[in-house]
Amino acid sequence: MARRKATSPAKRIGVLLVNPGGPGGSGVDMALGSQFPAELRARFDIVGFDPRGIGRSHPIKCSKWLIDNAPRGLPRNQREFDRLVSHNRELRQDCRKHSGPLFDHADTLNVVRDMDALRAGLGEEKINYFGHSYGTLIGQQYAEKFGGRIRSMVLDSNMDHSLQTKDLAVTAAAAVEDSLKEFVRWCKTTPACTLHGQDILLRWDRLLAAADRGALYESAAPVSADDIISRAYEAFSSGPPEWPQLAKWLTTLRFGRPHPQGNTPRTSQPPGTEPHGRDAVFCQDWEARIRDYRELQALVRAESAAAPHARTSPEMRQAILSCIGWPKHANNPQRPGRMGSQPPVILLANARHDPATGYAWARNVQNQAQKKTRLFTYDGWGHGAIGTTCTMNAVNNYLIHRSLPRPGASCPASRN
Repeated sequence: MARRKATSPAKRIGVLLVNPGGPGGSGVDMALGSQFPAELRARFDIVGFDPRGIGRSHPIKCSKWLIDNAPRGLPRNQREFDRLVSHNRELRQDCRKHSGPLFDHADTLNVVRDMDALRAGLGEEKINYFGHSYGTLIGQQYAEKFGGRIRSMVLDSNMDHSLQTKDLAVTAAAAVEDSLKEFVRWCKTTPACTLHGQDILLRWDRLLAAADRGALYESAAPVSADDIISRAYEAFSSGPPEWPQLAKWLTTLRFGRPHPQGNTPRTSQPPGTEPHGRDAVFCQDWEARIRDYRELQALVRAESAAAPHARTSPEMRQAILSCIGWPKHANNPQRPGRMGSQPPVILLANARHDPATGYAWARNVQNQAQKKTRLFTYDGWGHGAIGTTCTMNAVNNYLIHRSLPRPGASCPASRN
């Protein structure tokens, strides 16, 4: 863990624990970074910790050769599905061997207990907390278990732990589709966009179709549909979104003759391990267990119905695929939130057009705890609501003075 002490000790309020999400992000790096405004750094000790299994906190490690030689892409039949099952089981056992007993206890409920132990170790009766993305699940579950020990809590870009696998995948895909439509809308109204004046969705669909046939290239390198969707997802997730760069990149793609298809061959087994905690956390927090290829096909059809152009959320699909073959039961399976009566009113913040943690998730979290949460909206884009002067002022005012925005409050979108 790392602590940046309050710069105005006489005005110090307490500690502000922080987590950037992931799962896999370093709270230590977040605390030592420069993203917190001077007003918060003056009043709080900023304290970040790497959750168990992550970063500097006994990181989960796995054999590099297994990670590098994972099956690529979506299984195309039951045989490829079975191959993914075998790989995931082999990787899980390998990670357990290299990581020790902690591997089986990397779920968020255990992180929540760790966080309360940190509170006690810091000598604080109550904490303040800022969690982003997957870090919002830590905050939500801390509020359920230790609600009376919270002074204030801001959860930015919210996970919805109540969703079962299909709904999780479908809502994630819908969020990416929404971001794609926002990109198209911007390009249509912005002459500087390199695709301005074209039927952008038609071009997008044609690019994906060519990639599916193996007939799309960037220079001489083949480009897959997954490459395009992932590149767009990264552009949409940035704050501000990297729309100009995405539009320019799409114009560099060229149609050509289909290239040979085939699986990447397995290589020899070089020694060494590398950190790989993300899957362990997600698969212990979600019972995302697809049983066979037929069930996977149904999930993909549901995603496509919700996202006819974007098709899927590449991040969520990969997370779900990583859990195929895991034991049936998770340590911390998804369920509706139960915050109870102890915590103060928690500030939920979300961008209206977030491709990673869609706005629908934040609304659903708020609906599950209407009297204990207040939803604050950034009417813009990207993965993260906090970044403009308007949104930062609202968060600072809440954390320092515990003054909540009015119900339904929002901040205008900004491309700066």
